[in-house]
Order: sequence, then C-alpha cells, then structure tokens
Amino acid sequence: MEAPIAHPALHPDAYARALDARDPRFDGVFFVGIITTRVYCRPVCPARVAYHDHRRFFNSAAAAERAGFRPCLRCRPELAPGLALVDAVSRLAHQAAQRISAGGLNGRSVADLAGELGVSDRHLRRALEHEIGVSPLELAQTHRLLLAKRLLADSSLSITQVAFASGFQSLRRFNSAFREQYRMSPGALRRGVNPRSPTPASAAGEEMLRLTLAYRAPFAWSALLGFLQGNAIPGVELVAGYRYGRTVRIGNHSGFILAENAVPRAGSVGPLPGPHILVEISTSLLPVLMPLISRLRRLFDLDAEPTVVDNHLEEGGLGALVAKRPGVRLPGVFDGFEIALRALLGGSGRSGDTAKALPGRIAQALGEPIKTGIPELTHLTPTAKDILQAGAERLTLLGVPPGRSACIIRLAQSLASGTLRLEPGGDPDATRRALLEIDGISERLATKILMRTLYWPDAFPVSDRALQRAAGVATASALCERAERWRPWRAYAAVHLWLEAAAD
Repeated sequence: MEAPIAHPALHPDAYARALDARDPRFDGVFFVGIITTRVYCRPVCPARVAYHDHRRFFNSAAAAERAGFRPCLRCRPELAPGLALVDAVSRLAHQAAQRISAGGLNGRSVADLAGELGVSDRHLRRALEHEIGVSPLELAQTHRLLLAKRLLADSSLSITQVAFASGFQSLRRFNSAFREQYRMSPGALRRGVNPRSPTPASAAGEEMLRLTLAYRAPFAWSALLGFLQGNAIPGVELVAGYRYGRTVRIGNHSGFILAENAVPRAGSVGPLPGPHILVEISTSLLPVLMPLISRLRRLFDLDAEPTVVDNHLEEGGLGALVAKRPGVRLPGVFDGFEIALRALLGGSGRSGDTAKALPGRIAQALGEPIKTGIPELTHLTPTAKDILQAGAERLTLLGVPPGRSACIIRLAQSLASGTLRLEPGGDPDATRRALLEIDGISERLATKILMRTLYWPDAFPVSDRALQRAAGVATASALCERAERWRPWRAYAAVHLWLEAAAD
C-alpha cells in the first residue's frame, strides 16, 4: 500500500491573527471553515468571528469543499482573488491548476489534460493531491460550482444558461452536483439572494453580462491603462478615460468586453467586501466564460500580491517609484500571438508614427470584422493562421519591412506547428530558446514577449535602452547588476521604469 500523500503545511496561528484582523491582504490566500455551521469563509467575511476551537483552515476553496464545508452566502468565496503566481506550488501542479480554472476539464478527461502537459494522468492526480489537496476532477467541480453560484446570484441568466456557462455538459448533471455539494437546489439559492439588476445592453443592442473580479489593493489602475494604451491595437483595443475595452475571440466564439476599476466608497455596504474590477461581457461569450475570466485575470494581473512586491522593490532602491505608483501590475496578455506580433511590429525599425499605425493597419486588413456598436472596436486580432494565409508579401505591402515580415511568418509557423507555445505556465528557458531560434527575434524582443505571454515576474530585458536610461545606467551589464536586487520581481521593476520613462 502506498504511503499517504502529505498536504502542504498550513499556518494556523498566523492565519488566526489575519482572520481576527480581517486583513484584506490575505483574501484568497486561505479560507476558514466554521465547524458548527459547516460553512467556509474568506478572511474578510463580515460575519462574527467564530471561537478559535471552532475553526479549520484550508489553503483552497476546493479543499474546504472536499472536507464537507459549503461557501458562505455573505462573503462569497467565489469572489476571492486567486493565489499569486509566485506561490510555492510545483510547476506541473500550477500549470494543471491554471488550465483547470480556465475550463481545461470541461468536456474533456484528465487523460487529455495530462497528455497536453506531457505526463500520465496518474502522475497528474498525484501532483495535484500533493500540492493542492484535491483531485483534478474535484478542483474542476469546485471551479464550475463557484462560477455557477456567482452567476445565479449576480446575473439574470436562466438556470440553463448558468449551467452551460459554468462548464457543465448537461442541466441534469449541474442540478445534481449543485444539490450534492451545497445541499440546496440552484433555484433555492437564487430565491435567497437580492433581486438582480437588469442586464445592461451594448451600443449594438446585445445583452451584456456584468461580473466583478476581485483583487488585492493597492492597484495602480491608471498606470496599467497607460501601459495598455501605449501598446493598444487600433480597432481591437480601446482605452477611454478610466475604461478599457477590447474585442475577444476564444475558439469559435467572439464578442467584446468593457472593464473599469470599481473601488467601493468608505463606509459602503454590500456583498463585495473589497475592491474589484467591473467587467461587462457580451453574452455571445457565455460558452467560453471560464477561459475568458482566466484571461482577464491575467491581463490585469489581478492575482498579484502588491504589498509584497512593492516592499521588495522599495528595499531594492525603487522606493521613489513605488511611492508614485503603489500597486503597479504586470500587464498580461489576452492572446500570446497578438502580443508577439505587436512586439515585432513595434521593433520594425520604422519611425514612431508609422510603427504605431502598423498593428491597426494589419488588424483592419487581416482581422475578422466584428459588430460591437462601438466605433473604436471593429476587428478581431489576426490569428497565426490568418497571417500565414496572407503571407510575407501581403505584410510587406501593408508597410512591414521585408525582413520583419519574414520573421513574423516564421513566428506564426512555429505557433501553428506547436514547436512554440506562448501560454502562462510554460517553461521560460525553453520558450526563450524557441523564440531565439526564429531568425529576426533578438534577446530583448524574446524577453519582452516572455514577460507578458508567460506572465513571468522575473523577466527583464537588460538591453532595453529605455530601461537603462530610466535606471540611470549606460550599459546592459550595469543594469543587469543593479537589477539583481529586484529578483524575483524584476518584471514589475521594468514596468515601473518604463512608466517613469514615458512620464519623462
């Protein structure tokens, strides 16, 4: 008989202090189960704190549900921010957990997911049991049920729409799983919540789903929007005031989203105990809601722990920059090829105005048109397949230098063939090598692509001249030496320096 698998150690004394203080920085880091009520909560729950001997601590919502606890209806664990990417889990378990949270087991088997990750399904099960404390199917079930719960509470979607949007393959299976896990029917939960606000409509008349995405404060939202605006593709992305919008394609489904920061005012009451991003989503994207939410959380870096990063960078000599922009986030990506294409076009050697116009021109010419009712959002980003069909000659006619056109085609071929994957959780060294094998991609470009597509917090392009100037050094070696103090969050330091350079 095999020895039992040890679960990661919890820190009950530290968690108890954080719970007593209701410290929002621990929101999503752990959950507490109340033995007397069999309910589990977030550390920021407004309910009265239970006696110490009536508590059990868990490092994930899935572990709490496995132990027989159901989610609190007041603090709503499904709204908690996720764990940061720098948390101590194995690479395999982390990759698997990321894909499962994005719907990687919806309509697919554990063997399918394990095959994508290059391991056996038995090995994958053991890795998740060891690192997270639950099986792959239990983790997937928790994600589906928590998403269904928030849709029932926060939207006017029908129960059938909720079932399929949350990843269930049948209404019967959804009803059964919900009753079994939460000891109530979906309809009973919906009757017990406050009346939902009407579903907003887009300018094109399409219904929009409104969701909230929680994060840990502080959050330099304006700085993030400034970064995204500087790299936005006209026709695909929009930054207007304090709002971000973009067109979206996931698989065979397309639509658009609009997002804005919505920090509750002091003294306000309601179901959201912390700051959050308010997102409006076109209902055409309901079938891919799980992967969409996962991509949005990465795009806005919502699972970061900003106080930890800020304190570290402050100790590393960047205190003045941190004081200017507390809570700077690492801008993620919505699509890996989109960012790689944008990076290559930005480094095409053209003049500034021409380089800025190229991405929009290519999106207009090669991207699929989409109706959003918003004049600034008219096209989907061209896929690698679209670029390959167009060919290098078409790219050159659109204004891309011939050498860079050939490089873009080689990049698209690598992605289409599977020799290169630009997805979070990938191996940074292996991905860097694959990028550098493409003729025309420099170390600087490869690192910039890695930083955003792999969501890699320690990526740092030391040869970038703007970074060198902002850091007050003259060479790449000098910048590399100085940046050692910023590990393992050098990418956040790079964003600080880029923002400072842009402000100057």
